[in-house]
Amino acid sequence: MRLLAPLLLLLPFSTSLLPPTPTSSRHSPLRCAPLPRGGESPVPAPPSPSPTVLPRFDSLDRKILLISLPAILNFAINPLVGAIDLFWVGRMSSALALAGQAAANQVYSSAFWMISFLPSVTTPLIAKHYAAGDELSAQDTLRQALFLAALLGAAGSAFLLLRSDLALSAVLAEGSPALEFARPYLRIRALAFLPGMVSIVGFSAFRGRQDTVTPLKISGAANVLNAALDPALMFQPAGMGVRGAAWATVASEFVSFCAYITLLVKRKMLSLSGLFRPPPFAALVPLLKGGAAVQVRSVALNIVFLAVTRATQSLDKTGTAAAAHAIAIQVFNLGGIVLLALSTVAAFLVPATLVKEGEASAKRLSNRLMGWGLVLGSLLGGAQLLVLPFLSVFSPLPAVQQAARMPSIIASFLQIINGAVFIGEGVMQGCGDFLTLAASNVAAALAMLFALKHFTNLYGLNGVWMSFGVFNGIRLAGVAVHQFFLSPLSARKMAASKQK
Repeated sequence: MRLLAPLLLLLPFSTSLLPPTPTSSRHSPLRCAPLPRGGESPVPAPPSPSPTVLPRFDSLDRKILLISLPAILNFAINPLVGAIDLFWVGRMSSALALAGQAAANQVYSSAFWMISFLPSVTTPLIAKHYAAGDELSAQDTLRQALFLAALLGAAGSAFLLLRSDLALSAVLAEGSPALEFARPYLRIRALAFLPGMVSIVGFSAFRGRQDTVTPLKISGAANVLNAALDPALMFQPAGMGVRGAAWATVASEFVSFCAYITLLVKRKMLSLSGLFRPPPFAALVPLLKGGAAVQVRSVALNIVFLAVTRATQSLDKTGTAAAAHAIAIQVFNLGGIVLLALSTVAAFLVPATLVKEGEASAKRLSNRLMGWGLVLGSLLGGAQLLVLPFLSVFSPLPAVQQAARMPSIIASFLQIINGAVFIGEGVMQGCGDFLTLAASNVAAALAMLFALKHFTNLYGLNGVWMSFGVFNGIRLAGVAVHQFFLSPLSARKMAASKQK
């Protein structure tokens, strides 16, 4: 509890960043009841409960939890399996193997998320269509998104297969010893690019329908397979080393791909005839327009992640710093993934509520989600501090364990900021404010790159993690500007809308 206390003490101050929920005059505590008969003095009406940002476990919180818990479990599966991959690669007792696998994994992830803008655009669109009862438009949006996903997936796979050394040069210097492990891992993993792109669009379709349970089942089954195949392919009986970890991931992605397509057709969210019919270009324009801003954001974020990976890979030639960073980022992701899941819930729940119940309800929901972000960010940061004694699970090398300790501590405190940042950016997506989101993230990326250069020179690996504080601090400022001034759910925009 002593570890959690300083984090929880920050909550009362953090809530000052959140805009208040607008209260109508009908519920104002200054409103008085009518004069009673007989000329008695007016009796003030009892004030209604003041709107609260922090969770109070009322009907709104129950609604959020009912939808969020499966999404959180779904998102949590991936870093857990990533931790399992890290565990088995760590059992090879080679810092270079760990550094090489981490470098290739970052290149793959950055390439994947740089072009996978579709879920951010597709989810709120499909949510609005289903909220309005327009299933045909939802099917058309999904078909168009799947078509683009297949094209982008094929292009991404071809690039990583044919130009793997060029891709790896973004994070590894020419002649780096870690290339021995990174190159084969990336080439095998590239085979999962196309099925992975299709799967995340399928995932976004179910989210838009407010079904977070089905993706959880699919992801659970696919990743259990991944975890089971890791030791069998890496050690005995296959003995493929790092290549085995890549093949295990490819197998799980193909299982996920087949499951999504089958269930989308079975539940009549997609027709088989439409699956193989390319949509007209005019139908793709709304996705491409919204996707352009999301793409800018994705590129900015992943330039940062690649720069961080390159900085950690260049700190020493033994791979110790890079291996320690891989462990710290894995611990960070285990907590951050919960907040990311809540962010995706905001992205589809806010627009659906806006269509069904109006601005006031959507605003109340948005504020409560922000409150959940602050509480969970603080609690998760505290939980990460409690994990510090167990860093040895990921690597038996004492030097790696020691180097990972301080970055993991810094990461724990960054989760408090992440709570507001992730949910706030999910609200931006739900409101369709993709350009604002992109501008905020580009500004944060530029500040991060500047900080990364200077902090790394001064403080080494700890400086890398200090620069993340700059990155998320700028993003937090962007969230605050959106919440108070630019959002259609901001008090000033809602007041202007009522006047019209």
